[in-house]
Amino acid sequence: MNLKEVKQRILSVKGTQKITSAMKLVSAAKLRRAQGAIENMRPYQQKLDGMLSAFLSTLSLSASPYTESRDAKHVVVIPVSSDSSLCGGFNSNVIRLAKEVVDEYASQGAAVTVMPVGRKMWDAMRKTAFPSDDKLMEYCASPKYTPIATVANELMHEFIAGRVDRVELVYTHFHSASKQEPVRELFLPVDTGHAVSGIAAPSTDFIVEPGKAELVAALLPKVISLRLFTALLDSTAAEHAARMIAMQIATDNADDLIAELTLEYNKGRQQAITNELLDIVSGSAK
Repeated sequence: MNLKEVKQRILSVKGTQKITSAMKLVSAAKLRRAQGAIENMRPYQQKLDGMLSAFLSTLSLSASPYTESRDAKHVVVIPVSSDSSLCGGFNSNVIRLAKEVVDEYASQGAAVTVMPVGRKMWDAMRKTAFPSDDKLMEYCASPKYTPIATVANELMHEFIAGRVDRVELVYTHFHSASKQEPVRELFLPVDTGHAVSGIAAPSTDFIVEPGKAELVAALLPKVISLRLFTALLDSTAAEHAARMIAMQIATDNADDLIAELTLEYNKGRQQAITNELLDIVSGSAK
């Protein structure tokens, strides 16, 4: 590689570094908003889950239609990815887990319907033989509670009617800006006995008005809808964190590459100067 090519390569890498650095800053700004949203929502959702679990276990209430466990003959899987790439292994990891979940149910003889969230997940699942539903596609980047709750209510209606036996969520859980983990979570039937870690059990001395059945009928659908909304918020925060880290790594790699190319350029330039001096000295000697 001659000096001109090395110099052009340095300029090209510097231009790319400006892009990755700008994308890192944009992702950091989006992460702050998304992190604030999930950190504000998650305690509310966990507290509501804890209250519901404690309430049902204490009052020994007969099973709600949303808690009925049956053989998984018709399954809906809701896998969540991002609309765009450049976020490291975020999409590939959650897509791999989603395919494992789908294949697991298919191997058990269940009829599986996939309801992907995010264009990357849609593209990946479109290559499989399983039917897809795009009701949640547009709520990947900016989850909105009302339309998401509408889809959750439709799934609850299908579950009660017996047309769906099980619904699972597959998404990336946001632990922190440096850690995101693909997880699978049971959506329907509701596991009311699931303990929420880090949340203290509420008081079990309840006076229920107007009655047990009325309270559960009003509370449980809200809890279910909130779980879906929280999962999408969680995935959005994880996406921005993964992209911020990926762009930081790309920017650091660009620094290393620029240093290597600059060293190579300086060595080549020094060699060219040395050759010119030798030619001058050789010419003067003659």
